[in-house]
Amino acid sequence: MSAPNTKTNPAFYAVIALLVFMSVGPVILMLMNSFKLDVDIISGGSGLIFLPTIQNYEKALCDVLWYEPDHVDFCSLKFGGAFINSLIIALISTVLTLVIGCMAAYALVRFRFMGRDTVSLSTLMVRMVPPAVLLVPVFGLWNNEFCLDRDGLIGGAIRDTFGGRGDVCLAGTHGGIILIYVAMNLPFVIWILQSFIVQIPRSLEEAARVDGAGPFQVFFKVVLPLIKPGLAAAAIFTFRIAWNEYLLASALSDRDTRTVPILIVNNMSEFNVEWGVIMATGMLLAIPPIIFTLFASRQIITGMTAGAVKG
Repeated sequence: MSAPNTKTNPAFYAVIALLVFMSVGPVILMLMNSFKLDVDIISGGSGLIFLPTIQNYEKALCDVLWYEPDHVDFCSLKFGGAFINSLIIALISTVLTLVIGCMAAYALVRFRFMGRDTVSLSTLMVRMVPPAVLLVPVFGLWNNEFCLDRDGLIGGAIRDTFGGRGDVCLAGTHGGIILIYVAMNLPFVIWILQSFIVQIPRSLEEAARVDGAGPFQVFFKVVLPLIKPGLAAAAIFTFRIAWNEYLLASALSDRDTRTVPILIVNNMSEFNVEWGVIMATGMLLAIPPIIFTLFASRQIITGMTAGAVKG
């Protein structure tokens, strides 16, 4: 019997190289342009040979640098504050989404109640709704319905203590943006964690109950450790969605709560586009997700492939 032919088709490597180039190419181009002056970027004649400069990064980080760059007359960008806002919103919304999502997924898998299948299916259908559809109703609710009346007891106390109008709305606050991100990402987290919880044998939970473990002990000490790959995968995708989201954040944030994607878009105007600063800010925006992904790459691969092959 002849040995099987294990030679790989050269077209396979060509496709892999093309996919890698399509994925890494834009990042390399953005990194190179972030070290160029706007004149070099617009001309396009310098190519790979150019004199690198850090002026774009100095202008992007002018509010957090310990020195004042000579070429920056006025620090219009507030990258430090926007970066902190993005970090707060992404981390808190990710934690809340995972806490609520894993409990909801466990209830949908393990508990029997009327309408369980309908609720499970509806969570996936809600995830299919585009964020643009939510923009107008959420903006109206956050600015009108979910407010403390300026003439009420709480609103009056806030007005007397801190001044201003006295009414407090969810629009323009970290909590308002976090809440909509949790609602937007929760169906996806529930859906992906259900597939992991289904694979846990019930005998493990029953054995823990026989040993005297309560419901919460079974959930936190038996179930959660077994679905760590799913939690890691859900956390990474949820964090990246909250970190890069622009549309809802642009409508619900104000000057004090705007995130980095909003800062990048606001840096473009009708008469002037600072391409170098935009590229530098984009590279700074990409650093946290890249670092987070590199540290959790093993959990990402395990989480994406778990359940695909049943061993």
